[in-house]
Amino acid sequence: MADSKLHELSKRGQSVWIDYLSRDMLEEGELARMMREDAVVGVTSNPTIFQKAISHGDRYDEQIKQLLEQEADPKEIFLQLSSRDVEAALDLLAPVHEKTGYDGFVSWEVDPTLAYDREATFAEAMRLHAWLDRPNLYVKIPATKPGLGAIEDCVAHGKNINVTLIFSLQRYAEVVEAYLRGLERLVAGGGSPKGVYSVASFFVSRVDTEADKRLDAIGSKDALALRGKLAVANAKLAYEHYRAAFSGPRWEFLAGKGANPQRCLWASTSTKNPAYRDVLYVEELIGPETVNTMPEETISAFQDHGEVRGDTVMKGVKKAHALLDDLAKAGVDYDDVVETLELEGVQKFADSFAELLDGVAGKREALTAA
Repeated sequence: MADSKLHELSKRGQSVWIDYLSRDMLEEGELARMMREDAVVGVTSNPTIFQKAISHGDRYDEQIKQLLEQEADPKEIFLQLSSRDVEAALDLLAPVHEKTGYDGFVSWEVDPTLAYDREATFAEAMRLHAWLDRPNLYVKIPATKPGLGAIEDCVAHGKNINVTLIFSLQRYAEVVEAYLRGLERLVAGGGSPKGVYSVASFFVSRVDTEADKRLDAIGSKDALALRGKLAVANAKLAYEHYRAAFSGPRWEFLAGKGANPQRCLWASTSTKNPAYRDVLYVEELIGPETVNTMPEETISAFQDHGEVRGDTVMKGVKKAHALLDDLAKAGVDYDDVVETLELEGVQKFADSFAELLDGVAGKREALTAA
């Protein structure tokens, strides 16, 4: 059978992951099918994804009933529920990780309400890694200012971290620095970095959503001509920084010790504006040593009509730099755009987590009453 279009991405060095996880897809064989047919080699999850999975249907009810015999805290019940799904996915993807090292990962997120508390985030991340002590587990930590310290501390302890909710180029540079410092501390303490992996999850489509809203408000011809361009440019400039950061004497020393680069991961890659091509954030960000984590509809769309046009993430970088100047001239403050997105992103995850816990509590009460 001929390779699919997503397999073509893999041949170019880009890993295809999916951005959702549920018990249904595990028990019905959907994840295994996607691994075969859609080149899927990794899974990410977040509170919103789990909230949808747990609140719909009765797939989790039996386990909740069992947990209620010894646990009443909705958060701990949720962690028990999600850990079972994550563990099953880890088992399924373990052969991929054993073969490649850098793929076959499943991500499990730290409680997002801790995003502005370095010590609490670190403690929770270490707890999750101890809970599912697997080499192909990523624990997700948001790239807030306090989160940077927790990321560094976790890496210094030899733990795999998926750094999530990155929007700004400055914050991305700080994320890379936190990873490098963590590796340096690990090596200085006599540890080996060989089994330590990390991805930097750069959120894409939300950048266009926020920037376009501001460009529409300005309404000038020049402003409107810039719509739908910042998200891709932002990611291309991040990749430019990736290539520079993971080269040169500092990196070569760590690589000589067995360290692995922190790959760029393109997240939020479904197209929110129906006026844009629905595979825009896949086609324009193809490149080696990257990950694109997609929702189901984007995977289906790319398989149907996506185009692989070479390493597009490395094309048009000069134009990407110029775009930031053009936006400023049009009256859009890039720094304010990305700061707004970070604050909103953390809040959205925290709100989803609260809704998730309310849903678990509701399930608990309904099952207890029954």
